[in-house]
Amino acid sequence: MVFQRSSVVGAPVDEVFDWHARPGAFARLAPPWQPVHPVAEARSLRDGAAVLALPGGLRWVAAHDPDAYDPPHRFADRLVSPPLSTVLRWVHTHDFAAETERSTRITDRVDTSLPGAALRSMFTYRHAQLADDLDALRRSRAWGSDQVTVAVTGSGGLVGSALTSLLTTSGHRVVRLVRGTPKRPDERHWDVERPAEDLLRGVDAVVHLAGEPLFGWFTDAHKAAVRDSRIGPTRALARRAAHTPDGPRVFVSASGIGYYGARRGDEVLTEDSPRGEGFLADVVADWEEAAAPAAEAGLRCVQVRTGIAQSPRGGQLGFQWPLFAAGAGGPIGDGRQWSSWLGLDDLTDIYLRAVLDTGLSGPLNAVAPHPVRGRTYALVLASVLRRPALLPAPRWAPGLVLGAEGAKELALADQRVRPERLLSAGHHFRHPWLDRALAHLFGRSR
Repeated sequence: MVFQRSSVVGAPVDEVFDWHARPGAFARLAPPWQPVHPVAEARSLRDGAAVLALPGGLRWVAAHDPDAYDPPHRFADRLVSPPLSTVLRWVHTHDFAAETERSTRITDRVDTSLPGAALRSMFTYRHAQLADDLDALRRSRAWGSDQVTVAVTGSGGLVGSALTSLLTTSGHRVVRLVRGTPKRPDERHWDVERPAEDLLRGVDAVVHLAGEPLFGWFTDAHKAAVRDSRIGPTRALARRAAHTPDGPRVFVSASGIGYYGARRGDEVLTEDSPRGEGFLADVVADWEEAAAPAAEAGLRCVQVRTGIAQSPRGGQLGFQWPLFAAGAGGPIGDGRQWSSWLGLDDLTDIYLRAVLDTGLSGPLNAVAPHPVRGRTYALVLASVLRRPALLPAPRWAPGLVLGAEGAKELALADQRVRPERLLSAGHHFRHPWLDRALAHLFGRSR
């Protein structure tokens, strides 16, 4: 069987082909709901090989065919790794043809023994993702067309891996700051307490994402780990940025809407709203203040107050969607609490803009323009997955996993946050509405 999918994107054919040839393209196109993850990207579309990790320790190795390589019009790859290659036929040809000077028709043809129904969602996602990424690249040129070098902490996490691949496919260079021994040419060792003097040399911008995950039972030890992993390392990194003569001009740090407190009800919260009360409000306030050494040295500083990032790969949605897919999903409690969500790709777009746009500084609310109540969120997710949402979780249920304080701060948080500064700056959101965002994340037609 030959499966085929074709669509038109708004970019010249040379640019579309070049995008596929850059590091990160393989990761950007990997469907987030599938239980696979990229292990290695092909060094060349002509004769390299890409590797995917599958459940059960299996590897999918896709080797590129030199005979099919015809830039900027075609490349192809073939499944070559046993035992899969002995039972499954897979030859994937990528064709690119100029529709106009500024648009390209992309055609994926897969000669495979798999049924077409098994591929439809994957290629729906891939084509929409590519079109959105090329649009994001075009918009980013309004903030600067030069390549920049960005040092990123937390590059292996959910947000970090998505951001680094967006940066590299956009033509920028990434330096990954890692706590262990560097294993790749783009890595540098980062001592979180005493960053080396040369850590940030030759770097134009820092994006600081690292921190202990919030999800977990809110014991004293967990709360200390959450706080200590953010405040001290941020301050030390900001000081290093401030005292590196040929170092960064921009310091972008992760933050959170926990700044506003967990129980704000129907109040519309903007960047000018006062901080709230509670453990996370205190942590986030100190976290943002820890970047002060960079700001005092004249660096442009941005704090990205992130809402509930949506991706099947992790976070809240990663936990919820298998339950909903099994027909066991529903709202928490009465479902009246506001959920200020954001698609993962919109979040990485905001980080990209924070790095490049000299007009942005200070806190940014990284949330979609249209928050929803918990009941609406459950109904939309169930609709996208074509399942019912008939099993609401009682308000005490999150406490079994997070403890009473953790449940209040996370699962039961009631925050109606508006991205006022981004909207005032004319920022484009890929997915401002929840139904479209979740439909894309699961490869549904839009």
